[in-house]
Amino acid sequence: MAGPDLIRTVLYTINNLLQQEKYKAALAVVKGFRNGAVYGAKIRAPHALVMTFLFRSGSLKDKLRAILKATYTHSRNLACFVFTYKGLQALQQKIQGKSLQSHSFLAACVGGWLVFGDNNNINSQINMYLLSRILFALSRLAVEKGVIPAPKQDPFPLFATLVWGIVLWLFEYYPHTLQPSLQSSMNYLYHDSNVWHDISDFLVYNKPRIAGS
Repeated sequence: MAGPDLIRTVLYTINNLLQQEKYKAALAVVKGFRNGAVYGAKIRAPHALVMTFLFRSGSLKDKLRAILKATYTHSRNLACFVFTYKGLQALQQKIQGKSLQSHSFLAACVGGWLVFGDNNNINSQINMYLLSRILFALSRLAVEKGVIPAPKQDPFPLFATLVWGIVLWLFEYYPHTLQPSLQSSMNYLYHDSNVWHDISDFLVYNKPRIAGS
């Protein structure tokens, strides 16, 4: 009975600690680290799985290693960023005695520089994903604040027109400027579809099957 009693005592102590208001800021940083790690793994693992088996060559072991590496990197980076961001936010608020908008910006700047400043494939994808989101958000904010007038018509069709026109122009004539993963996707869609030898690699497979594979 000592085992169950000990577990109950430990759980009671932990739960009691978690309810203490004076520790809330520090505990929020710890949980932020946890959530960053979990969320990073959840969104990277399926993406890495699909992209690796679609476009990466090599043995099954090599592919699984690449998936695990990408998942670990994304999970670690997001966890470290959330930890840094929330920690610096709490520190600034404690020093100044109140929460300011600048706290969020400065904390995120430091975290972005420390964690996502390394120029690798994972960080590049995350940063470009965020860039597209903040451009949309800043455009909406500019309209809300009266910096620019509200459009009389929905600008989304024009946005789609320019995005697709520019990206395909870059792909066809300056593909080296695009991310490798985007190049791979576009090669599959637009260039691989120009080549076939018989019905097998016209409809069933993308490329001819190698004998013995």
